[in-house]
Amino acid sequence: MDHAEALLIGGRAGAGKTTVGWEVSARLRAAQVAHAVIDGDFMGAVHPAPAGDAPRSAITERNLAAVWGNYAELGYRRLVYTNTVSVLDEAAPMFRRAMGERVRLVRVLLTATDVTAEQRLAGRELGSELEHEVRCSARKARLLDERAPADVVRVVTDGRPVIDIAAEVVAATGWVTEIAGSAGAARRPASTAG
Repeated sequence: MDHAEALLIGGRAGAGKTTVGWEVSARLRAAQVAHAVIDGDFMGAVHPAPAGDAPRSAITERNLAAVWGNYAELGYRRLVYTNTVSVLDEAAPMFRRAMGERVRLVRVLLTATDVTAEQRLAGRELGSELEHEVRCSARKARLLDERAPADVVRVVTDGRPVIDIAAEVVAATGWVTEIAGSAGAARRPASTAG
């Protein structure tokens, strides 16, 4: 493979992006698929926002380019990237600039109802941010529902085990099948519910 590929996992807060991202990584490791994992939330986690006209997305892109550059130098060509809005069309240019014009983007939007998201957030947000996170999650869910392109793979997470969700996400990449085809026999992924 002479170009990079990125699996972009987006979704509202409480949809399960981080948990699913790590389970996807576990499945890829089990199938011997080389990859790197980046939680996009950490790429722009600064306060206050950068001075001047540069939006916070500028520091995110700089950090993504630097971290991906290190991975690429070591020979990695596949990235699992989690971030709320990474699946939107306006995010694609950032990945092309950071990872190369020919990067193949596989975009997966994890969905969850308000009730599910709030339950998950209540278990996760133990400090002062719960109410803020619940409000922002609902707003981002509406934004993603309205603006995610038709070619984005949508995966429902309500009431489903993370193993099943991750299997569906990995299937969207074609990475395990591609490796299995080129390497002969490969381990079969665990069956999904359905």
